[in-house]
Amino acid sequence: MRFAGRITEWNDARGFGFVVPNGGGERAFVHIKAFDRRGSRPFEGALVSYEVGTDERQRPQALAVRFAGAPSGRKHSRHPFAWRSVVGATMLVLLAIATVTSRLPVAIAALYFVASAIAFVMYGIDKSAARSERSRTPENTLHLVGLCGGWPGALIAQDVFRHKSRKVEFQVVFWLSVVVNVALAAWLLLTGHMPAIERVLRDWIR
Repeated sequence: MRFAGRITEWNDARGFGFVVPNGGGERAFVHIKAFDRRGSRPFEGALVSYEVGTDERQRPQALAVRFAGAPSGRKHSRHPFAWRSVVGATMLVLLAIATVTSRLPVAIAALYFVASAIAFVMYGIDKSAARSERSRTPENTLHLVGLCGGWPGALIAQDVFRHKSRKVEFQVVFWLSVVVNVALAAWLLLTGHMPAIERVLRDWIR
């Protein structure tokens, strides 16, 4: 039997909350894994339908949760166009071209590629931690890696892992860090300071 209700509490960082049936009744625990469609993130106030089961302590638990109006089969689910992956991959390709044509120092391009790889792995680890309720990676750490040149990899990871892409507060700070990084890189290129940064990076690597 399916019930119609509303999510009354939701902890997005830990991936769980509580749902209450329409018209009143006992609230049930709901975990992110219980949702049929993973493309949309749950949020407080969302209308859902669900089945009721019990956990190991015989407490009510929502199962097979669907957002109101969502189709019942997975075959109908569609993912939005992965524009973040396109932007991130395009940036990495442009960096590679600029390096091959000697318009960008190798050390600078290497910084972006290494930072992007680190960001991709960090997003994947944080997504896994969110699902299993393990210790999470602080959002400030993710933003710092993006600011240091890892934002192309972070964009790809947001699409691949469906992680942090729907959290408005995170996205605002993330895109601010992208703007700062791009503006700083442009300033260094236009003012001729890029070779000095390259020397610092080479000395640091050694």
